[in-house]
Amino acid sequence: MPEIEVTHVGSLPRTQEVVDFIFARERQEPCDQAAFDAAMTKAVSGTVKRQVDAGVTIVSDGETSKISYATYVKDRYTGFSGDSPRNAPADLKLYPTFLKRLAESGGTPKYARPMCTGEVRPKDNGELEKDIANLKAAMTAHGAPRGFMNAASPGVISLFLQNDFYPSRVAYLAALADAMRAEYEAIVGAGLDLQLDCPDLALSRHMLFNDLSDDEFVKIAASHVEALNHALENVDPAKVRIHICWGNYEGPHVCDIGMDKVFSTLMSARARYVLFETSNPRHAHEWTVFRDRKTEIPDDKILVPGVVDTTTNFVEHPEVVAQRLDRFIGIVGADRVIAGSDCGFGTFAGFGAVDPEIAYAKLAALSEGAAIAGQRA
Repeated sequence: MPEIEVTHVGSLPRTQEVVDFIFARERQEPCDQAAFDAAMTKAVSGTVKRQVDAGVTIVSDGETSKISYATYVKDRYTGFSGDSPRNAPADLKLYPTFLKRLAESGGTPKYARPMCTGEVRPKDNGELEKDIANLKAAMTAHGAPRGFMNAASPGVISLFLQNDFYPSRVAYLAALADAMRAEYEAIVGAGLDLQLDCPDLALSRHMLFNDLSDDEFVKIAASHVEALNHALENVDPAKVRIHICWGNYEGPHVCDIGMDKVFSTLMSARARYVLFETSNPRHAHEWTVFRDRKTEIPDDKILVPGVVDTTTNFVEHPEVVAQRLDRFIGIVGADRVIAGSDCGFGTFAGFGAVDPEIAYAKLAALSEGAAIAGQRA
């Protein structure tokens, strides 16, 4: 009877103390660094404990110290200043009354998105090392056997922090790949799994590349994976996870490119673990893509379908979770399936559609459902 491992995409709700510290730094207000560091250490420990208590077997630090999964790089790398243009997803533009309602209700996060205006190089500020130390200490304290840490992909950085320095998109991606390489290698070198967040492989189709055909966009996405693979050339793919999504927001999503279109590109990444959405109503049917293209899934790939949604406060019944997992177990076998979430529960600091307590209830349901699926596999 196989045991189905349980994980999630990475970000989790942050405490108010953490949010206050992060936004004080975002506003460039004076900050007591020792107090900031102590708050992050305490919060990561609490976050890991709650994951363990919920039955999560592969934990993260919840991206506690980061303002967001992509724009945190502006604080850790040189070359970013000013502000990037905002561009609402195409599906929200089709429904302006809904977009207006989101904006007026505070349903869209507000944070700095500078442009790339100079050479991108790592700063020596020790932020990554602190994150790694906090996660490893919390894992030891709370008995978590395995952990992962998120990092932005070159493609998603180029989506949110747009280029105004390098001569071309390709040159910018190459520079980002070279700059991020050390971060990726440090995470794996510390004994953690590395997760690359790559919504640029799907979300950017209806955010930045509306004027292209699907086939033209797929070529862009392939160039993003090429840059990512270059950055990962010294990293064992068995330690790498890649996450693709179409935007972690409640909305119509009628402009989302289909999984079938980006499937081959996704499978070409140097990553053993593939995390993707299968719970939300726009992509729940796409498990059939994996069924119908089973022969195109490399034998070493492990599928991590999102079997709980991250944009609603419904807590999935464990049997629903199990049934969703059953589909993928039937395709590649129980030893190549891990239970995951559609996306993160705290993609941006201080912002999330799901109540923090309900987020952990969803993780508990995820664990219970994985146990059911394992028992009948």
